[in-house]
Parts: sequence; C-alpha cells; structure tokens
Amino acid sequence: MVPADDRVKKPGMRSVWLDAKVPRGSGGGARKGDPDSGLDREKITAATVALLDAEGLAKFSMRRLAAELGVTAMSVYWYVANKDDLLELALDRVAGELSPPDPDDDTDWRVQLRRLAQSYREMLVSHPWTTGLLSRFLNIGPHMMAFSHASIEVMRKGGVPVERQGGAISAVFQFVYGFANSEAQFRGLAADAGLSVDELFRESMGLIAGEIEETELFRASSEIMAARGGGTVEEMYQRDFTYSLDVLIAGIEATRGGPAGAAEAPEVPGAPGA
Repeated sequence: MVPADDRVKKPGMRSVWLDAKVPRGSGGGARKGDPDSGLDREKITAATVALLDAEGLAKFSMRRLAAELGVTAMSVYWYVANKDDLLELALDRVAGELSPPDPDDDTDWRVQLRRLAQSYREMLVSHPWTTGLLSRFLNIGPHMMAFSHASIEVMRKGGVPVERQGGAISAVFQFVYGFANSEAQFRGLAADAGLSVDELFRESMGLIAGEIEETELFRASSEIMAARGGGTVEEMYQRDFTYSLDVLIAGIEATRGGPAGAAEAPEVPGAPGA
C-alpha cells in the first residue's frame, strides 16, 4: 500500500497494488493476533461491493461497512490501510465480471471487441459507483490489467498499428464509459422515483412534449424516436449502443492502414475509458 504521506506528496500514485509488501489479512486465513478471526480481506471487499451497490458511493464509509459486518471500524483497518485502498480493491473485484477473450481464441477481432465493449457496459451499469472511481486510481489491479491487455491484443489482432492502438482503445471504451454512465444515471432516477425505466421515459417525454411540442427540435427528435421503432427503453438502449459501436469499429477498420497519426499507445495500460 502507498503510505499516506506519499499520497499527499504524490497524489497520482494512488494504488494498493504498488506496495511490494503483502497486504495485511491477505491469504484468507486468520492469524494469531488478528482482532476478528472471522474476517479476511476477501470478505471485507465483497461486503464493500454489496454496500456500494445498495447505497452508492456517497453514503459509503468505513464505519457503515463495519456496522454491516458486525465489527468495529478498527477491525476493518487491520486488513486495509484506508478507505481508498478498500475502494480500489472493490473496483478491481467487480472488474472480475469483465470478459476478456482467451489469447488463443481465433474469433474475429471485431466480435471480440464488441464482447469486450458490452462486458464493460454491463459492469458499469450494474455497479454505477464505478464511474466515480475509475479516474481516481491507476487501475492496475489484476482484473483491470487483464481487461486492458485483452483490449490491446484485440487491436493488434485487428491490424491496428501500434501508434494508433491507444486512440482506438480510447474511442471505443470512452464511448462505452459515457454511454453506460448515462444509462446508469437514468436507471437510478427511475429507481429513486419508484418507477420502471419505461414509465419514467414515458413520463419524461410527456413533460417535454407539453413544453416544446411546437418547436423544430421536438419535431426532429420525434422523427428520430419514431425511426428507432417501438419497444422498451432497454431495446432502445441496445439498438443505439450496437449501432454506435458498429460505427466506431467500422471507423477503426477503415483507417487502420492510413497515414499514422500523432497519438501513441499509453505506456501504462489503465482501465479502458478511465
């Protein structure tokens, strides 16, 4: 873990993974002198994820986590140095839900890229608190690194030159990050209002229609909505996501053999879209 003093002097060096020492409580077993032998770092991290999913990042605290675990806050600090370390562990834990392809899988690179993008979207939507953390850390935990490595390998497989791989990865995963964040926020609004996403959408459209029905913007927007076809909000999200991703992949494929741009692949592969 990075010492607290170093985090003040070097705020960019925020990662539990940079310490050469094995974190306290790792390995899962109780040790002589542990204040709560029923705890281990995996259990604490899993409880953190569950609490963040249920209540969000703003309400999360070490005291609230300790209460959920039925222990004192000092017991939690036996296994993690501080709240940031725990949040980073939680972030990498949910990154384990991502689906990087097997390196020996000969599936077409475009199919693999679509799967990676969809997997990333599902993680962000399922755990909305992650969008507030991805830019806070270096994202070099084992699951994040595996996903980043898979993204680079897919670009290589697709024939994207090395000087363009960073830009191509950013184009895809920053799009996914923004799309998923917007989707998650809308789902959160619906949940807070006690409505389904379809009910909130219909209610929102009705309010908008009542205010700007006679404007050119409303007419143009209505044409776009009608052209999408009927169905649920979920179907609209999926259609828009699929088409947007297809456009990006087509662009990468069309330009991969042209003049090299100035962008370079990142030296440290952090989480895509962060």
